[in-house]
Amino acid sequence: QVQLQESGPGLVKPSQTLSLSCTVSGGSITATYYYWRWIRQPPGKGLEWMGTITPSGTIYYNPSLKSRTSISRDTSKNQFTLQLSSVTPEDTAVYYCARSPMGKGSKSVEYDYRGQGTQVTVSL
Repeated sequence: QVQLQESGPGLVKPSQTLSLSCTVSGGSITATYYYWRWIRQPPGKGLEWMGTITPSGTIYYNPSLKSRTSISRDTSKNQFTLQLSSVTPEDTAVYYCARSPMGKGSKSVEYDYRGQGTQVTVSL
């Protein structure tokens, strides 16, 4: 069974950089046929796709967030990370890392396994 666990600070100040990590167990982030995503859900809104990293390391970003988003991975730790710079209160959301079969597309909120999510609040 694949398990994903997000970690990072729950409170970030405006203009700072939000940094989250996702630790994966039960499956390799370099395994063929699966994408690894960051998704978020602001309060009262739907899921928003932020970015995807492929088994080969190719990264796709949501165009609306691309200028502020950076996704990377550490294959030795089976982790991938998210950095979102210049955050504002509008970036307050529950952030999820997730796995998706490639058939779901590289730029989608669909997944088959997801972490429990971590609440990130942007506030002074």
